[in-house]
Amino acid sequence: MSAARDDRRAPAHDLDFVPFGVRIAAAWSWRLLLIVAGGAVAIWAIVQIRLVVIPVVVALLIASLLRPAVQRMQRHGVNVWAAVAVTMIAFIAVVAGLVWIVSDQLGRGLSGLTEHLEQAYEELKQLLLASPLHITEDDINGYLAQIMDSAQQDSQVIVSGALSVGTTAGHVLAGVLLTLFSLIFFLADGRTIFFWGMRLVPMRVRAAVSGAGHAGWRTLSSYVRVQILVAAVDGGGIAIGAAALGLPMVVPLGIMVFLGSFVPFVGAIVTGTLISVVALVYKGWIAALIMLAVVIAVHQLESHVMQPLVMGSAVNVHPLGVVLSVAIGTMLAGIPGALFAVPVVAVANRVVNYFGDRDWEADPFAQGVQLTIDAERCQQERQHAAYERTRAALQAEVATEAEAAEAADAGAEASTTAGATMPEGRSGRLSSPAGSSAAADATASEGGGEIIKG
Repeated sequence: MSAARDDRRAPAHDLDFVPFGVRIAAAWSWRLLLIVAGGAVAIWAIVQIRLVVIPVVVALLIASLLRPAVQRMQRHGVNVWAAVAVTMIAFIAVVAGLVWIVSDQLGRGLSGLTEHLEQAYEELKQLLLASPLHITEDDINGYLAQIMDSAQQDSQVIVSGALSVGTTAGHVLAGVLLTLFSLIFFLADGRTIFFWGMRLVPMRVRAAVSGAGHAGWRTLSSYVRVQILVAAVDGGGIAIGAAALGLPMVVPLGIMVFLGSFVPFVGAIVTGTLISVVALVYKGWIAALIMLAVVIAVHQLESHVMQPLVMGSAVNVHPLGVVLSVAIGTMLAGIPGALFAVPVVAVANRVVNYFGDRDWEADPFAQGVQLTIDAERCQQERQHAAYERTRAALQAEVATEAEAAEAADAGAEASTTAGATMPEGRSGRLSSPAGSSAAADATASEGGGEIIKG
């Protein structure tokens, strides 16, 4: 009766007073806080070494594009360093040619563009002053100043960001050299670098992690190749439209659209709008509207044909995820964040799905890595067994020598002990024969003396 009363008075466990939903929320909360804290520390570390991270990531993106060319030449018997040299020279020649064409045409047409901009501004100002909106010239100047200030602030946010790099010649030169240096070794020794990194992973999960890394690399390579195709379609389509309208600087405008298209969805729209403004300045409203229609048509082709059929298989990220990743990357890291956001999201999505679907169980690459690990483990076991046998033999030999030495020491000690404990009389008889003969001689001499006296 008293025991039951004590049980009723016993305090309940603390968890009994916490609802189940609150416990689940708390469990999720501290785990999410740890994940967010880890991500914040990683971002902080990347920001501290951004002058190294950005060139290496750029080299990695370029290597994913050029690596197939190096492998193709190797399959035809070309030395790896010769293949890397040929690929690098071709790549640098293409980039230098594009830069020369853009700079040459911009140098020729920039003065004319400035004059047309000034003329268009004056025409627009006269139109607003003559309109029934009762806008004065001071109002126009004030609005223009506000627009310029807002554009300057927004451009600073976009250009700067957490991963901004210096604009000095030293920073640019260091970044270019580091990119080229990293690119050379990614092309020549990329596989060695990958497997060296995988050796830092525990052996029991090395096959799965290696398979996930290989799958992420294939996703990155597919993304870069497909994105170049999409950017070429965007730049070529808009350049053709600009040439049909008779706009100047068609090649630089097309290259601008090509480069802007590396930021999915957003880049093509922004660069296409700028080209429409150029059409407005040079050809008027009708040409600007036609150019805008061309930009919209090319963008629709990218959104409804290129993205689902080509980009979807390579990236496998929803368009909303692409837009959000570009926006977040731009807010966090400016232009580098906008460029790297989609590849990072695509690779992360592929790696997570690889682990979630247990793809390493059917991945030939992961199975090959597992066979290598098994062979390495067997070799280590054989080496360990041989080492154990050698050690056992050495220990047995040492033990035998120790036993022989102990037996010899025991024999010597037994001999010494036996001599020390022998009886005195026996010892005197055995050990003093000279003394006995001397006593006998003395007795004989003594008897002889007595005979002479007598």
